[in-house]
Order: sequence, then structure tokens, then C-alpha cells
Amino acid sequence: MDRFILLMMASILAGFALLKVPLEGTFLAGLEPFTNIIGILAIVIFSLVLLYKGLMALLGKK
Repeated sequence: MDRFILLMMASILAGFALLKVPLEGTFLAGLEPFTNIIGILAIVIFSLVLLYKGLMALLGKK
């Protein structure tokens, strides 16, 4: 179970990194809106999964 939680935390961190990556001046500058959307979705989805797993652990359910 610890590996799953660490994987979710790493995914949230990757989402924040994707939001902060500078793409100006590169050939990927046109993809910046897409990388922002993917980063935001990664943060929200994996945070919700962690919240769900935490609530289920508090309630004593698997």
C-alpha cells in the first residue's frame, strides 16, 4: 500500500512540474496550453484518489 500512495504523490508532483516547465522559445511552445491542462488534470485526479483512499482507511474499509 505504501508504494501506491508514493506513486500517487509522485504523480501529483509531476503534475506541478508540468505546470512550471518553461516552453517559451522552444518548438514545443504551441503545446503549452495542453501541458497546462494535463498538469492540472493530473493534480486534481491523483489528489482525489488520495483523498478517497484516506477516507476509506479512516472508515476501515478496503
